[in-house]
Amino acid sequence: MYIAIAGNIGSGKTSLTEILSKRFGITAHYEDIENPYIGDFYKDMNRWSFNLQVHFLGSRIKQSREALALSGDLIQDRTIYEDAYIFADNLHKMGLMSSRDFDTYMKLFALSEGLIQQPDLLIYLKASVPTLISQIQKRGRAYEMSIDEDYLQRLNAKYDNWIDNIYKGEVMVVDIDKCDFILNPEIIEQIEQRIEDIRNRKSDK
Repeated sequence: MYIAIAGNIGSGKTSLTEILSKRFGITAHYEDIENPYIGDFYKDMNRWSFNLQVHFLGSRIKQSREALALSGDLIQDRTIYEDAYIFADNLHKMGLMSSRDFDTYMKLFALSEGLIQQPDLLIYLKASVPTLISQIQKRGRAYEMSIDEDYLQRLNAKYDNWIDNIYKGEVMVVDIDKCDFILNPEIIEQIEQRIEDIRNRKSDK
């Protein structure tokens, strides 16, 4: 079974991945944040946006292919879909990635999309900008301290549109503003039940 966690910067993807991995004994695959362009990107988004996104896409494809080649269940922190439909598209719309670079990027994404299995369940961690800012500040990554609130709001709008109108797989939305899975274990139990329901449906086929 393949479970993926999606959500904006600071929404809690890594924390939920860790919790579910331990709860189910599932192999966890975390987002590679060691992108050599990320520090430069937050200082000059226009100059480094294409480099940043291509590196993330390549890293995510490699990770996904390696993970899915293994036997057994797995859970992944962030997906290749977010790289394209959220981050690259947002940078293009903001004028921070040229149309030429964006078209090239989307062609690379289209080639890679067919190589990756769609998750059996996508868990979308939805959070307001104040919640995201609070959690970003708590984890204290230096390169994230200058992230603009308007930028996070744009990403939130992209996420909502992607979930509501583009993504075709099975989705479970967890509203982090109302459902703090760290403080409220019942949220984890609800997620667990959803996963078990899908597992049972797969085993009946």
